[in-house]
Amino acid sequence: MEKKRTDCPALPPGWKKEEVIRKSGLSAGKSDVYYYSPTGKKFRSKPQLSRYLGNKVDLACFDFRTGKMMPGKLQKSKQKTRHDALSLAKETMGMFTDSWLTALTTDSVVELDGFQLLRGDGRRRTGGKPDLSTALPIRQTASIFKQPVTKVTSHPGNKVKTDTQQAIEQPRQLFWEKRLKGLRSSDVTEQVLRTMDLPKELQSLGPDSSEDTLLSAITSALHMSSVPITGQTSVAAEKNPAIWLNTSQPLCKAFTVTDEHIREQEIKVYQARRSLEEALMADGLARVAENTRELREGKAA
Repeated sequence: MEKKRTDCPALPPGWKKEEVIRKSGLSAGKSDVYYYSPTGKKFRSKPQLSRYLGNKVDLACFDFRTGKMMPGKLQKSKQKTRHDALSLAKETMGMFTDSWLTALTTDSVVELDGFQLLRGDGRRRTGGKPDLSTALPIRQTASIFKQPVTKVTSHPGNKVKTDTQQAIEQPRQLFWEKRLKGLRSSDVTEQVLRTMDLPKELQSLGPDSSEDTLLSAITSALHMSSVPITGQTSVAAEKNPAIWLNTSQPLCKAFTVTDEHIREQEIKVYQARRSLEEALMADGLARVAENTRELREGKAA
């Protein structure tokens, strides 16, 4: 990868912008942009910059990729706000006329959104459209699991209708698991975490398939697929996977999970739980001892 680090004049003095150009893989030619503070702290996104800088710098019109202030972004946001406020005002035509609406300035239209307006029946309401949509809500959390969403109402007599038709999965490219190559997990200090050690029975299959890629492919298959994970059961797939590949299975040779494998995994889980229990108990005792010592010191003072 090629790295270019330059000064960023849009940010306070000492800030650096780094552009990393990818040289290999399906994303060759694309680039990633990072920013470094004067102390060397790395930032990967605009929200991270906003949280770190706070009120010191206004990043409303800051373009993260180019590193420049783009006033056009702020202007588009103001135009959208003005359009939404005009739409709200047109709903209350019983109070206002067209000539009055056209005479409104941008600032007064924006302020109109916070007023309490009179409805046709004389009652008061706050600005904004009432939610009359009957569509099911959209889950806002980012989850890799296929979780259903249930609409709960205050009417016990209502019945929630569910779509019995199963969702059709979109087709994937051949050897799409190669996109997962090179991905690493890191902790809050940006230190790369050690990957899991796969059992010897799990052997990769296909062109340029490493153990890390195989782990990511199996994990994706467990979360996204509803069929059992058995690997490539066809012997012909080992000779020419581009033709005889089973796309519903990860790129690994066929394997069988025995009772011995399950018992070994149960022992590992039991040992991990025991270690966690001992660590939590030791931490709790240490906290109690520390609180007791602080109380004694407070009474002595």
